[in-house]
Amino acid sequence: MSEDATNLIYMAIAVIETTVAGWKFAALRRDFTPTLFFIASSNLWAAGAFAMASPAAYRAIGDVTGHPSAATLPVYICILFTFAHFHLITMLWYTEQVRLRRHIIGWTGIYASATAAMVVLFTSADLSGPADPLRFNTEFADDPAALLFLAVFLGALSSGTLFTFWRCRRLRLENRGLQHAVKALSISMLFVFGYVVCSVPAIALAATGSHALDTVGVLASTSGSIGALISTYGLSGAAASAWFGERRDHRALHPLWEVVVGGVDAHLAFSSDSRHTTWNVGFNLHRRVIEILDGMRALRPWVVSGFAEAVQDLEKQRLSTGSGVPVTSGEELQAIATAAALRDAAERLDNARRETLPHQPQAPAGLGACLPGENTAAADERIRLLRVARVLYHPMTTEALHRVRRQHVPV
Repeated sequence: MSEDATNLIYMAIAVIETTVAGWKFAALRRDFTPTLFFIASSNLWAAGAFAMASPAAYRAIGDVTGHPSAATLPVYICILFTFAHFHLITMLWYTEQVRLRRHIIGWTGIYASATAAMVVLFTSADLSGPADPLRFNTEFADDPAALLFLAVFLGALSSGTLFTFWRCRRLRLENRGLQHAVKALSISMLFVFGYVVCSVPAIALAATGSHALDTVGVLASTSGSIGALISTYGLSGAAASAWFGERRDHRALHPLWEVVVGGVDAHLAFSSDSRHTTWNVGFNLHRRVIEILDGMRALRPWVVSGFAEAVQDLEKQRLSTGSGVPVTSGEELQAIATAAALRDAAERLDNARRETLPHQPQAPAGLGACLPGENTAAADERIRLLRVARVLYHPMTTEALHRVRRQHVPV
């Protein structure tokens, strides 16, 4: 791989890691957890490693310090810290609370000792002369201090990645998204260990004076880069999927929000930006659900009965048209009845307001029927409201609306 291509790829990965870190730290402000902190921190260390490892930055650091290979030390420390964080994360997931403190202290001591040894050995090595950013491991393998430096680094990295892989393989979670993330993290550890597998023989041969495997050593960085990207996907993919899912649901609820909140009472909205989707979609989705439920309660005095029966009659009529017609689920029929009742109540309230301006209208006697699905558990309200929003303007909803209106007080 050319240096220009390496610059482009490494800087792109650094930007990705920095973006993910910023996203995670923003989430930390809302809900701090040790796991989330370590994930965000690992992204920052990874971003630093790739940014400094890019040939352009590597050479720039060498020019500033006067030592062409100076960037190698901070790059390798960043790499080690990145995967040390992954190791600590799996401890938080898997280790029993009684042993957690002892494990974290023990492994933190190992990583700290390895880092200190790397600093001492690197500064003791004879690294004079020009340096190739992609071939440090094999260029200076003939220097004893540099060889020990690489041995400590690769040894610590191997221990961390293999222990992380082992813990991920043993971990079983009920949440499918999180289990997928754990599986991706375990796969990434194999690619990172592939960096070690490619580097060791190349370094060993270079230490004897032969550079026949230098290209294999360069390929090691490719394996490590793939591993870093997979680990980022693993630790962020589930959260990203959840974020996009919440954003999709927030938008899907908007038509229903307009009917029962925007068209009923603007004071039911918690703030002026309730109509819009913002970055904090989790909070805004919960807020939208609450606002819709408040709006439905505000419409309750204007709700008439008969929508559930009208929808059932329409369904029987539809099924009688011929064989092979799919049966609509009970939840879907309930959502259609709810949507029709809400549209009717909102229109009744709107018309009453126009007739009684500037006074507040009073619902006529005989209204105030129960809405279908009012006994839904709080944990299931989001799913129910999404069903209602999807069928708000469904043809069966509109037909049920017309049927019931012919039987009740005109709108």
